Amino acid sequence: MELCVRSRALRRCSIQTVTMAKAKSSRKETAAKAEGISKAKRVAPALAVNIGSTPATRFRGNPDIFGQLVLDHDRHRALIAMIEETHGDSAVRKKLFTELTREVKAHAAAEEQALWSSVLRDPKTTEDARHAVAEHKQIDDFLADLAARDMASSGWLRRFAKLKEKYLHHIREEEQEQFVAAERHLTPTDLKHLRSVFLHRKRDEKAHVEFKKKLKPSLY
Repeated sequence: MELCVRSRALRRCSIQTVTMAKAKSSRKETAAKAEGISKAKRVAPALAVNIGSTPATRFRGNPDIFGQLVLDHDRHRALIAMIEETHGDSAVRKKLFTELTREVKAHAAAEEQALWSSVLRDPKTTEDARHAVAEHKQIDDFLADLAARDMASSGWLRRFAKLKEKYLHHIREEEQEQFVAAERHLTPTDLKHLRSVFLHRKRDEKAHVEFKKKLKPSLY
């Protein structure tokens, strides 16, 4: 009898522990997603942001490079959603698109240096790395094409819709498949170091863009 009571108590304790862990994880993910949206909102505080549900990923809110990458992805999702709330070639659409371009380009360059250049060395993940880098180039081409088009045209909106579809597919694939595969071949020390490399490279990329804007402001 006493053994049964102890067994039931242990089961209840185990269930409570799992429930608490899930609640803590949910709060962490919610806070991380809110942070990404908040960063995007700073560009146009008056605009609504509705990115809806996001693909399930265990990396959101992590303190390592993968958590930082997902944080950026949520920021990009929010910027895309905000652009969809704008009209014509308004100043706010131009501002948001410029910010999206700057963020995505800096993110991709830093991700390639910090993560994919490391992963490329491992034959088991080489294909994932090459696939991610190839998609970065496709997305960069989309952004360049949109920058050359009239923002007030229906063609711009159709092209932007294609960019959205491509980019959201790209980051979902990274979060649910490629990051999972890459993590298996990286140590905790690697993950900490790569996060530092990523943040430094992204900061340098943004600083370089700002420098070019000062030299030739008419191009930006």
